[in-house]
Amino acid sequence: MTYFKDYNNTIDTFKQLGANHYQIKTTSSGDLWEIDLEKNTMFPLMHINPVNAIAGTHEMTLNFQIFIMDLVFPDQSNEQEVLSDCLQICNDLIGTFKNGESLLLSNQGVNAIPKYFTEGDITINPFTERFDSAVTGWVFTLPIIIENEYNTCIAPQSTTDAIQ
Repeated sequence: MTYFKDYNNTIDTFKQLGANHYQIKTTSSGDLWEIDLEKNTMFPLMHINPVNAIAGTHEMTLNFQIFIMDLVFPDQSNEQEVLSDCLQICNDLIGTFKNGESLLLSNQGVNAIPKYFTEGDITINPFTERFDSAVTGWVFTLPIIIENEYNTCIAPQSTTDAIQ
């Protein structure tokens, strides 16, 4: 059994962080076209969009675009407040992955230690009227580094001998 994190663990962790955050009302994941902006969606919304994965020497970096958005009034009188609140949510999420104790406490199994890391500066970009709905918010790309031992002994194949 391995205690390394994978894509499923990472998405599940994002969804749990969204569920635990007092301001986020809905968390979704998938392609941008899968963002549910219908009237039955509760806002603020966090959407997790996988971008790519980079296989390093002993780790894999999973890059995700994270969208945090909320509704603005038709006259846009609350746009500044929505931007401020959504930016604070972004800050909370980034801080959790940079040095959050909640990952230490919530991601441990038997004999496991947390295996999520992130590094570097994160650029957070505002958006308004980006979607066909009256939403405003912020988007950022968060690189999640997970340890990966590239263990071919557990690969689902009949042999690890070179094919001739």
